[in-house]
Amino acid sequence: MLIVHHLNNSRSQRVLWLLEELGVPYGIRRYQRDPKTLLAPPELRAIHPLGKSPVVEDEGQVLAESGAIIEYLVDRYDTGRLAPLSGMPERQRFTYWLHYAEGSAMPPLLLKLVASRIANAPMPFFAKPIARKIATTLQRSFVDPQLALHLGYINNELAATGWFVGGEFSAADIQMSFPLEAAMARSGMNAKLPHIAAFVERIHKRPAYRRALERGGPYTLLD
Repeated sequence: MLIVHHLNNSRSQRVLWLLEELGVPYGIRRYQRDPKTLLAPPELRAIHPLGKSPVVEDEGQVLAESGAIIEYLVDRYDTGRLAPLSGMPERQRFTYWLHYAEGSAMPPLLLKLVASRIANAPMPFFAKPIARKIATTLQRSFVDPQLALHLGYINNELAATGWFVGGEFSAADIQMSFPLEAAMARSGMNAKLPHIAAFVERIHKRPAYRRALERGGPYTLLD
């Protein structure tokens, strides 16, 4: 049976959701973040050298990286329902969003999280003003403008049909779910992103999404 190495509050929730959409039987091996560092436990390194999640085992193969896992799963188990078949005009757009999610959308969101933690990290009192100044400058001069650029772009892309590939739900929407859920939690721009907000609300209503939450456990994005 296909096994998902599932870390709480992580990108592996997307893999559970995709498998529920595909109707593929799977097992879960659970891992919990360290409550202080929020990092994955060292046990994950026994599965993959980087010790990250998601990791999937299927027929002797060990697969990491969300986009690569999603491509593998739709190529192996889908029949064209959740991804355009190879050679179809929209396959390139599908591939684009699979890579955009982690390559372009997530970095500014992660930087915003890091800047927030720098500003609020325990440190000697005399260092706090300096750390906060650095974090504030980073956010105002780079992070927030980049977030506005990318989220505005995504919001406009969703305006036409509400989905990322054509007019139908696809695995690209699953891949894009994590950065957009993070954006709703961290960006502070929700009022300016009506199409993203509607997208997140719409995916949360999908039965397969709810089933994945039931199997994966509590899912609260880090903030």
